[in-house]
Amino acid sequence: MKVEKMNLGETGNFSPLFLDYLQEKDALKSFYDLFPVPENFEKQIKAKDFSKDKRRVLTAVLREQYEGLEADNKVLDNISLLDDEKTFTITTGHQLNIFTGPLYFIYKIATVINTCKKLAETFPQFNFVPVYWMASEDHDFEEINHFRLFGKKYEWTTDQSGAVGRFNPGELGELLASLPEKVALFERAYLEHKTLANATRCYVNELFGAGGLVVIDADHKKLKAEFSELLLDDMKNQSAEAIVGSNSSQIEKLGYKSQVFCRPVNCFYLQDNVRERIILQDDRYLINNTDLSFSREEMFDLLKTNPEKFSPNVILRPLYQESILPNLAYIGGPAEVAYWLQLHDLFKHYKLSFPILMPRNFALVVNRGNIKKIRKSGMQVKDLFKDEKSLKDQFIAKNAEFKLSLEQEKEILSQVIQSIKNQALAVDKSLEGFTGAEGKKMLKIAEGIEKRLKKAEETKHDESLQSLVKTKERLFPEGKLQERTDNFLNFYLNNPGFIQETLNAFDPFDFRFHILIEDE
Repeated sequence: MKVEKMNLGETGNFSPLFLDYLQEKDALKSFYDLFPVPENFEKQIKAKDFSKDKRRVLTAVLREQYEGLEADNKVLDNISLLDDEKTFTITTGHQLNIFTGPLYFIYKIATVINTCKKLAETFPQFNFVPVYWMASEDHDFEEINHFRLFGKKYEWTTDQSGAVGRFNPGELGELLASLPEKVALFERAYLEHKTLANATRCYVNELFGAGGLVVIDADHKKLKAEFSELLLDDMKNQSAEAIVGSNSSQIEKLGYKSQVFCRPVNCFYLQDNVRERIILQDDRYLINNTDLSFSREEMFDLLKTNPEKFSPNVILRPLYQESILPNLAYIGGPAEVAYWLQLHDLFKHYKLSFPILMPRNFALVVNRGNIKKIRKSGMQVKDLFKDEKSLKDQFIAKNAEFKLSLEQEKEILSQVIQSIKNQALAVDKSLEGFTGAEGKKMLKIAEGIEKRLKKAEETKHDESLQSLVKTKERLFPEGKLQERTDNFLNFYLNNPGFIQETLNAFDPFDFRFHILIEDE
């Protein structure tokens, strides 16, 4: 697989805040501690305070969660290494999208694994474990219930509700049978496990176990107990609302958009098929969309005795992660990096080290058929990031036999019109409006001729242009980046080595867009 790279800004697909963060703009430096370069990780290690007791709880939970799964030996070794005070994690998180969802899920994990490899080479005195944090408590089923394969959308419909990690994936049998090819990997995962979380751990282990990736499900009583004091403070004092609100306001004053918004209570009530917001009203805690209601004392007691019944929202989830993992960096996409920046002062408030924020690798995969078409057109892959009109204009300019631009002629015409106008004004100033209007007509005629020339040339190259546009549509489905729409099975089914080739192609500390071109 050949790799070409382009600057993220050239793609036209990334927010100003994200690009400015990667350029280390001074305006954003107060919203994070250390920039993601290898040499800063030693400083991050010194800043990370993680006790032996926490390590014991973490490894015990992970061993329990991996029980019964034929995990790769490297994964089991990494779980054992987490007992060692010289071991640290690099983490990414993602929803439990069925069949992995869009390609960028694969890219996130590849970046985490490669980051750990790079850090192990740079700091051999420490151990680095890649971690995938499953968003098993998420309840936005509509965001995870579909994937796109070979241009077709496959969707899971169910009556189940609550935290998606607790869903029974056995219902996916019918969807599995409808796929164009049998995929044993997912049949084993979905049909042999009783929860979506366990099924996800199963297939992620098969895909990435050789890289030592550890999958954690934070929907666990012992882990929640480690975080209960912070949740209690949020319920009692509503500290997060003011702190995150202030950070967000500062970011917005700089001209950027906020990604997340804080509530007075940043926690859900979690039980069976219910995950609903906790609302403080008239000194009582109400559970949204239910008849449940608790006094302050009842709620605080419940948190102490049954922490598993509480689930942090998007504001507190990052703090939960950093409380239960010896973590150094979080790897995510543009929106994730942006929203973590809103939380910086909240970490300070709770005396938690703020992780290094690393962008995941971004990529476009170009198969043999598409690269041949692009080469034949005389264009480059990066040209296809342009909008359709700009792409067509560039192709015509490159392939036209004759000069199509009349800019030089229009400039001469403008000078002639101005000369005529000056002469007319010398004779009679009342002719100014007339000569100006006639001059505009002449320029419009020239522009019309120029458009007709370009249109005639387009017609000449119609077949080539249509082929180029169709190639762009295949590589940018629905006008979006391929990685945000297509599933990895589009490539994996024909090339089982796709994931390893992706791992080989990515450089986690090269913050450019990777174009992965299949060998011709």
